[in-house]
Amino acid sequence: MTILVTGATGNVGRHVVGELLKAGEDVRALTRRPDSAGLPAGARVVAGDLARPGTLLDALAGARKMFLFPVLEAAEEVIDLAVKAGVRRIVLLSSASVTAGWDTEYHLPVERAVEASGVEWTHVRPGEFAVNSLHMWGPSVRARRAVVEPYPDRVGIPIHEWDIADVVAAALVEDRHVGTAYTLSGPQEVTHREQVAAIAEAIGEEVRIEAATAAEARAFYHEQGGWAAANADFLFGYEDYSGVESVPGEPGEPGDAEQAAQAEPETAPGTLTADAVTGRPARSYTTWAHDHADDFR
Repeated sequence: MTILVTGATGNVGRHVVGELLKAGEDVRALTRRPDSAGLPAGARVVAGDLARPGTLLDALAGARKMFLFPVLEAAEEVIDLAVKAGVRRIVLLSSASVTAGWDTEYHLPVERAVEASGVEWTHVRPGEFAVNSLHMWGPSVRARRAVVEPYPDRVGIPIHEWDIADVVAAALVEDRHVGTAYTLSGPQEVTHREQVAAIAEAIGEEVRIEAATAAEARAFYHEQGGWAAANADFLFGYEDYSGVESVPGEPGEPGDAEQAAQAEPETAPGTLTADAVTGRPARSYTTWAHDHADDFR
């Protein structure tokens, strides 16, 4: 039975491919750039772009299960093509923000489209990705062993992308996950200060935390570009989850930005760690830092 993995070169998709191959599954891996995919031997790499559903016909032909990376503007057409091609199970990469009620405009509509299609479905809703800290801090750690951080005591519960992939793979292979939405977090709360210390220990060198105001950090990460620039406004209180502009509070005011940033993290109702689904211990942030040590060096 062929399983199509979309977003196969992404942070999660790459590991889904690997887990499915280890389980002996027939894996077809979709990517826009097959020549540079670098996927494990055994995966059949095919070209296609989720934003252009017409490019997916060959990739979908004969597939019976699919891991779907959400591309909102084309999701309904992709799902319709998949069903017509014979896909009978879709495991969707969604977000814990759906469970929390924050996300009504991006992941939730894709979930509803999958459910309305009539196929077997599982939604995997991770919260904070541990790999976000690589996208945010990686350039300055590599350049000068420093992290610009206005809220070093902010608490998170980041999840290793391999744990997300393990849950996705289980949902594709095992029937017992059909009709379930799994909201996932990492196994422990860690502050940004503790995360930086874990990165330093993993690379074997000191990594400094450079104090900055929210405004200074925002400007720094806008200049850095990439993922950091795209997310700095939200992370530092200049816009809400839906992208609506807001103004961070002044230090010392009730509900000010610093207090909000350092508050205990909210977990969505019913949040699990990966071991509850896979039976294997969930990976800690320290493990994640060691797995990505070379990326920070």
